Amino acid sequence: MTDVTLYHWEPNANSGKPMLALFEKGVAFDSHYLDLLNFDQHKPDYLAVNPLGTIPAMTHGQHVLTESTAIMEYVDEAFDGPRLMPVDPVDQWRTRWWMKFLDQWLAPSFSMIGWSVFVGPSVRQKDPAELEAAIDRIPMPERRIAWRKAINGAFSAEEMAESQRRVALGITYLEEALGQRDWLASDSYGLADINGFNLAYAMPLSQPQLCNDDLTPNIMRWLRAIYARPATRACWALGRTDLARRISLLESEPA
Repeated sequence: MTDVTLYHWEPNANSGKPMLALFEKGVAFDSHYLDLLNFDQHKPDYLAVNPLGTIPAMTHGQHVLTESTAIMEYVDEAFDGPRLMPVDPVDQWRTRWWMKFLDQWLAPSFSMIGWSVFVGPSVRQKDPAELEAAIDRIPMPERRIAWRKAINGAFSAEEMAESQRRVALGITYLEEALGQRDWLASDSYGLADINGFNLAYAMPLSQPQLCNDDLTPNIMRWLRAIYARPATRACWALGRTDLARRISLLESEPA
């Protein structure tokens, strides 16, 4: 047992960020898997930890921490191990710029696409009354709306087109930045890379017309370099759904 417990879903997107930060820092933690597709995050046991019902959350001693990017920064500051926030002030600025861009611009678009093609179809076969009861337990009204849209396939064509536009622009920005340096925000692997990887790992599969070895060699090099890290392999070994198996695409070398 440790004094750190991480409540998480699959090791991607929001859950993956603090998971991977903990592995990179070498911090032992108790892994508490929450099945998002079974609405574990809205059940009383977890709501007692995080009343908003969002994942991930982390406890460290008596502290309860939420919001994935803020947890990553806490992990970096609170524990020994390799520093994940650069020392140079310009690199720190670049790190925070990228994390804000990823969280506020790219993440909502990836989320909408993912909810439409994976989350919604994965829970749609459940009993309608059971589903409605589960949605009614969600504390945040906007999350109830998102779940209903995902389940009913109700994201509009305009919403999906805007998400695709943002993803395409984000890919362009990433490719340009990674043509300037090996890592996203500095000359060392760090928080911006962890944040970006957990959003972008599946782009070659979900957006093959935009992200591939010919069009985006810098992104592909970056994704493969992160996936090759022992911490990333250990982190993704905790996955339980098909999402975890999709990352195996990065094991292939450029054609």
